[in-house]
Parts: sequence; structure tokens; C-alpha cells
Amino acid sequence: MISITEAAQAEFERIMRQEGKGRRGIRLGVKGGGCSGFTYVMDFVNEPRDNDSIMNEERIPVFIDPKSLTYLDNLEIDFASDLLNRGFKFNNPNASKSCGCGTSFAV
Repeated sequence: MISITEAAQAEFERIMRQEGKGRRGIRLGVKGGGCSGFTYVMDFVNEPRDNDSIMNEERIPVFIDPKSLTYLDNLEIDFASDLLNRGFKFNNPNASKSCGCGTSFAV
């Protein structure tokens, strides 16, 4: 299960309106890389793949592949904007450490 804050949900909806090009949901996953070992990947997509778990169905659905789900269980996605930075923040209780920029993590 993942959770999406109201701020992140509002930003997803804004992006979908402006740039979604008919996309229906968000694919969220994990791949090897970054300074801590794993990095988050997000993309707007039309439909889930076979075997994807579907989260947040009542709003913009989030599709997660089975391998990534292990690393993303109980993840919270937030969005923050200030004078210097603007972006999604991933609060992952499975991460043993994260890099300074917050886009990669280790388990």
C-alpha cells in the first residue's frame, strides 16, 4: 500500500491536465542506480501492465510492478515547493538510507 498526500495528488492532477495527453495513470517503480543503489521512476501511462498492483484507484491510479512493490510498500509520496526546490518527495520506511537529493535509496 502507498499513500499520496493532498499536495502530491494536486500536483499529479495538474500535470495530467497540462501534459497528460490522455494518460490515465502513473507508473511508479524502482530501478538500480543512483548514489544509494536504487532510484525511483515515475511516468504517466494509459493502462497497467499484466500483474501490476493498482493503488489510489479513486483518484489518479498508480500502477506498480510486483518487483518494485516490495521496495515501495508503505511509501508516502509528497510534493513540496519552496524558493529553491520544487518536486515530489518519497518517504520510504523500507529505505535504510537515502541520498541527499532524495531520489535514490538503499535497503
